[in-house]
Amino acid sequence: MSRKKRKLTKAEKAAKAKRRKMYEWIFINGKQKRVKREPLIEGLPVDEFIRRNADPIWLHQEGHWELIEIEE
Repeated sequence: MSRKKRKLTKAEKAAKAKRRKMYEWIFINGKQKRVKREPLIEGLPVDEFIRRNADPIWLHQEGHWELIEIEE
């Protein structure tokens, strides 16, 4: 008979949870690969969050001129 799996310690569980938050698994050419997750702010990708919440002055100061909407 085979042995039972041992239980993870608190430190191992914490490390596993941290890895799950930092990385995600995707398929590339039929193989599973681990890649870093895209950073999120309040559940939105960073670019989308900036697009929704930034004012034109901040966008100009940071050099995001392509995101400034021109009012006619």
